Amino acid sequence: MNTPDSASNLAADSDAPPAHRRKTMLLRLGMVIGLVAATWGLWYLLFERGMVSTDNAYVAADSAVITPRIAAAVAEVRVTDTQTVKAGDVLVRLDDADARVELASAEAALRQARQRFLQAQANGRSLDARVIGAAADISQARARLAASEAELRRAEDALARRQGLVGSGAVAGEELAQAKAAAATARANYNSALGAVNAAEAGRAAASGSAQANAVITGVGNIEADPDVVAARTRVEAVRLTLERTIIRAPIAGVVSQRQVQAGQQVAPGTPLMRIVPLAQVYVDANFRETQLRDVRLGQSARLTSDLYGSSIEFTGKVVGVGAASGAATALIPAQNATGNWVKVVQRIPVRIALDPAELKKHPLPIGASMEAEIDTRD
Repeated sequence: MNTPDSASNLAADSDAPPAHRRKTMLLRLGMVIGLVAATWGLWYLLFERGMVSTDNAYVAADSAVITPRIAAAVAEVRVTDTQTVKAGDVLVRLDDADARVELASAEAALRQARQRFLQAQANGRSLDARVIGAAADISQARARLAASEAELRRAEDALARRQGLVGSGAVAGEELAQAKAAAATARANYNSALGAVNAAEAGRAAASGSAQANAVITGVGNIEADPDVVAARTRVEAVRLTLERTIIRAPIAGVVSQRQVQAGQQVAPGTPLMRIVPLAQVYVDANFRETQLRDVRLGQSARLTSDLYGSSIEFTGKVVGVGAASGAATALIPAQNATGNWVKVVQRIPVRIALDPAELKKHPLPIGASMEAEIDTRD
């Protein structure tokens, strides 16, 4: 209900000149604009000052490339793309028939090497006994040589006496012949005894040489330290390692990606079979303009959102590295700035941002997903 006073005010306003009304409206509009600018300035000072942002950011990860270390045929593939695996899970099994045959051969060679060492030890004891026996044979042969030498001297003395008496007729011709025969027999016995001594000495030298050669084999003392046994055991370990490598396991936990192997395929060492992407350990590479990096430092906090989840899900992160070169500098064909039509372009430098593992567990991010990143340079 209009009162007389309000009616009079409306009448007064309606009677006011148009210029006055326009001035009043402009004043009110200026007050509104000033209030909005002051509010925005206060908001900027409190929350936005020192913040640098970019939408040129993508999810990345240090994925593991799975490759075989031996050449073999693929017997079984146990995983598929997008499958989650744990560290140590079996991914691929290669044909191990050749490796098992080589292992059996290497183990047989190891047993033979140990048997040869044990035989050498037994031969060493036998050769030592032969050396001792040869020494005894030498002693006996020398004793027989001394006896035959004494017998030879007696026979030669007897012959010499009888030969001196032949002219006087005191010795018969038959007795002289017997003395000559006895001297010849004694000489033959002496030569035989001398040969026996030489043979015994040669036998001892041969036995001693064989014992020394055998000692070279058994000189290490321990069968496991024998060079032949060590070489054979090393061969067994190498073949066992080859057999173990027929089972290819996941080195890290993650999701299988880019599987390129099929059962029955012949693979060579280094052939890429698949990738394991650790989604719980992904990071973001944000490409900021070089003019934004003046105050960016390691350890500063960051806020990120993804196109996948939208702005309602916010990730927290931390700056862990700043690139050493721009994308243009590391391109396959770098820009040739030393030309006549050069135009300055603001370069972008990659900044690596680590994400919170707990947040990644709740909201996994696929590799290559687009992100928006904002760094608080006031930290």
